[in-house]
Amino acid sequence: MSKWFCTLLVACATAHAAPGSAPSDDMDKLLADKGLLNQLVEIRHNVAEKAQDKLSQVGQNVASRAHDVVDRTSDLVVTAMGFLGVPYRRGGNSAESGFDCSGFVRAMYQQTVGLMLPRRADQQAASTQVIDKKELQPGDLVFFNTMRRAFSHVGIYVGDGKFIHSPRSGSEVRVESMQTAYWARRFDGARRVAEDGADASPSKP
Repeated sequence: MSKWFCTLLVACATAHAAPGSAPSDDMDKLLADKGLLNQLVEIRHNVAEKAQDKLSQVGQNVASRAHDVVDRTSDLVVTAMGFLGVPYRRGGNSAESGFDCSGFVRAMYQQTVGLMLPRRADQQAASTQVIDKKELQPGDLVFFNTMRRAFSHVGIYVGDGKFIHSPRSGSEVRVESMQTAYWARRFDGARRVAEDGADASPSKP
């Protein structure tokens, strides 16, 4: 067998062997890619589960806080209603002495929520969260200009467009509609006391 022929056989064998090795390389690559894909799927699944757990936890926290807010505002309104008929007294802040408008609001929040709001109506407006009138909920504060200056009168919203307050000398704690001409013309804005008290100070035992 000539040297040339032997060389040709080796070359042909090499040429036929090369294509046979390609499927093995492709398979290894495919298996490697599949392993990576499985890892990515597992990671995605774990992330999704953690995200779902977090959302569930957040939802439970929100529901719990909402329930606490409802309880708090219900207690506040019910307590305030218990003082209907208490006479107005300038500077008063108790049922025994009588209430002025801001003294009434301050006493209700102290007794039911444990927060000591500022003494004057304008200070209460400045230390609480501004909300739109459409957002009013029972327990929120409503302010009026009754003395030719902003935020000179305050009451507690009780729902259905009504509020409870201690109006003026010679009157007593009562519920009135915000839609009456007098109050509608003098409405100054609505405020909400933050759940954490915002700028209000916790009352001391």
